[in-house]
Amino acid sequence: MPELNPIEQHDHASADMPLDHRELVTFRIGEQDFSMDIMLVREIRGWSEATVLPYAPRYVLGVINLRGAVVPIIDLAARLGLPPTEPGPRHVIIIVVDGTRLTGFLVSAVSDILSVGAGEVQSVPTLNDMNASFLSGVITSKSRLLRI
Repeated sequence: MPELNPIEQHDHASADMPLDHRELVTFRIGEQDFSMDIMLVREIRGWSEATVLPYAPRYVLGVINLRGAVVPIIDLAARLGLPPTEPGPRHVIIIVVDGTRLTGFLVSAVSDILSVGAGEVQSVPTLNDMNASFLSGVITSKSRLLRI
């Protein structure tokens, strides 16, 4: 399937963005709203079938070939303890760069790009170690809570 929207990575300190702001890509997993820093996102693409890996954790759907790079695809819902996603043509893969490693996250849809100030981000109550390792904050946007 062709790419939907490559996200251009750009400098957060541009002239039109205050230094204490950051941009977040918002997305849905089922009925839940989440976000991540846009600087982590390399591209957003439509769902394509992944090659299954034997003995992989249940949240790893397999791998895809992304212009010569083998990229693991993670069912983000399953990884976060939500009901697993049954991937289909309406689902989206967010390709994320972490250092030199690429990972694809299966999500229901990408919603928006938001600019948020540091003062808008609230801390997440620490319920357990997993909670602290997956979430860095929460923001309120249009009467909904977005997890970062």
